[in-house]
Amino acid sequence: MERIYLDHAATSPMHPGVIDRMTVVMKSEFGNPSSIHFFGRSARHIIDEARADLAKSIGAKSNEIIFTSGGTEADNHAIFGVAESYRQKGKHIITTQIEHHAVLHACEQLEKQGYEVTYLPVDQDGRVAAEDVSKALRNDTILVTIMFGNNEVGTIQPIKEIGELLVGHPAKFHTDAVQAYGLERIDVNELKIDLLSVSAHKINGPKGIGFLYAHPDVKLSSRLFGGEQERKRRAGTENVPSIAGFQEAVQISQQEMDSKREEYKAFKMLFLNKLKQEEVEFEQNGSLDYSLSHVLNLSFPGTNVEAMLVNLDLSGIAASSGSACTAGSIDPSHVLVSMFGKGSEKLQNSIRFSFGLFNTREQVGRAAEDTAKIVKRLAK
Repeated sequence: MERIYLDHAATSPMHPGVIDRMTVVMKSEFGNPSSIHFFGRSARHIIDEARADLAKSIGAKSNEIIFTSGGTEADNHAIFGVAESYRQKGKHIITTQIEHHAVLHACEQLEKQGYEVTYLPVDQDGRVAAEDVSKALRNDTILVTIMFGNNEVGTIQPIKEIGELLVGHPAKFHTDAVQAYGLERIDVNELKIDLLSVSAHKINGPKGIGFLYAHPDVKLSSRLFGGEQERKRRAGTENVPSIAGFQEAVQISQQEMDSKREEYKAFKMLFLNKLKQEEVEFEQNGSLDYSLSHVLNLSFPGTNVEAMLVNLDLSGIAASSGSACTAGSIDPSHVLVSMFGKGSEKLQNSIRFSFGLFNTREQVGRAAEDTAKIVKRLAK
């Protein structure tokens, strides 16, 4: 049985080019990048080149990129770093109800420390209103943290509008771009973004590596204490092979961004049309107009999410009920709760399909047909 992986929003397979690049570096480079001898300088050169490419991908400068262990650390560094650095100017933070838990749990922790957090609602498409951000702004607001694109339903937020309305306000603007980076064009200067989080394993790179972009005007307290790596902003010997793999993944994703986005949009429409042809009852959660191309979240009335996932897996199809970080949790998706309310049936019957590397039209078509069969069987 051919297994079809449609859970790329949870994690993505490494690109063969990334594996080749990492293998070469692991074999040839073992020096500590902080050492001044040849072996150290050789490792440092790899990091410097990678940092330059990562910065270029978002219109930033090399010294504005901080390597992290992934998206969670990048989010935490941004949120706690700003909170601690600007606490004398205020303790108010604005975010949304549908953020990744790396943001929400960080904000909840800050609330225990005396900070006040405003959690903005979203509409039924999962989109926050820039006007609501404006209304929530106060003189003591020090941080606005709103994700670029949602990991569960794919909704893209009005980042440009939010960035523009923050011009002239002292609050720093952070966006978790983990799900959007590599598929959406991002220029931090054009969008007025102060801080931006990225993770390599969402773009066919290795797990355990990411970066935080930080505008030079932003003060960030350190989260780790030790050496003077990353311009004293993030202690710890750098993960050179993973950084090299990250660079390769970024180069590939930047070159293929437009074609991949169109391909995934085609996959999405193919999947939806197949379900319609099979006369399956379903609703899309989120908007087609403001949506990440690779994420498709569907509600199937009369079904149960656990039964759906088990049957899909038995058919060789890997999908999910939303965020991989809450897999196995009995709690309903906080994203869907915010969109539809606690009493909505969609909390119990929604499945996320997400497309990526190695997927083909044949696979997507077969997955849709099998999904239709399963839905018909379970909804009886």
